[in-house]
Amino acid sequence: TATPTPAPALVPAPLTGRMVTPAVAKRHVVAVMIDDHPAARPQSGFNDASVVWQAPAEGGIPRYMMWFQDSVPPAVGPVRSARLYFLAWASEWDAVYAHVGGSPQAMKLLREKGQGQVVYNADEFRWGGIYFHRTKDRFAPHNVYTSGKELYTLSRRLGAKNQVMKPAWRFAPDASLAFRPVGGTISTVYPWNTITYRYDRATNTYRRSVSGEKRQTDRGRKAFVAPKNVIVMSMSFAPLNDGSKKHRLEAQFIGQGPAWISTNGKTIKGTWKKTALTSPTRFFDANGKLVTLTVGQTFVQVMPYGSKMA
Repeated sequence: TATPTPAPALVPAPLTGRMVTPAVAKRHVVAVMIDDHPAARPQSGFNDASVVWQAPAEGGIPRYMMWFQDSVPPAVGPVRSARLYFLAWASEWDAVYAHVGGSPQAMKLLREKGQGQVVYNADEFRWGGIYFHRTKDRFAPHNVYTSGKELYTLSRRLGAKNQVMKPAWRFAPDASLAFRPVGGTISTVYPWNTITYRYDRATNTYRRSVSGEKRQTDRGRKAFVAPKNVIVMSMSFAPLNDGSKKHRLEAQFIGQGPAWISTNGKTIKGTWKKTALTSPTRFFDANGKLVTLTVGQTFVQVMPYGSKMA
């Protein structure tokens, strides 16, 4: 009889540190802009995202960007428009960047460098009706959805190649139960939305709630949202005078600033650093050493200087 082929040795996924097959570890990163208007909730895709970013947008309503790499979501949305600072973070992985149009600043960069030089431009204006669809149970503009299967099919069509990726962050397994504290909360306040994380010792996760939703739910998975790591970073935001009168913002995403890194139930104050547009955003402790996160999902809350945090 033929000798069975041994299963490939598992390797850490670059964005979460989870042990996955080599093929999964090479899967190209897909970044998706996600709506956070109250009419968009509950959103889909949270629990499959490797990393979720949230930052201010115009009108005081924050916006999300979900990064998918080691898990394929059944549904993702509602998908919204591009902003330059989210593009800057997506460019750290040369991501396939899914969005519905965008600000003039962002669209200029996507036209000039959206063929893989910075990101791969996956615009619903170009691919709607093929890889994006509008649902009947939500009203526009809060009704554009896609899925992991559609996004990865679009990735191949755009020419995004799977490849070995060098991790930018460091991961370690969960601390043992004896070393985890009991309770603790993290709170960040945007003009339209207060986010609270409540640490759960048993699962070593941070249970997330948002204004109007006591426990935030991933509509696609019908499950609560609870990341392993929470990072709060402060940076300078200012009005973007692009002539649109839409009160858009610009952010000082290159440079460094304060960051609070929460993992295993403990929070340390450190520093975020990003040296160039496509360079990774990294997080360092008070001694200047790269922080170690817990294997699993990370939420990054980007806050303007002077924001209320607890």
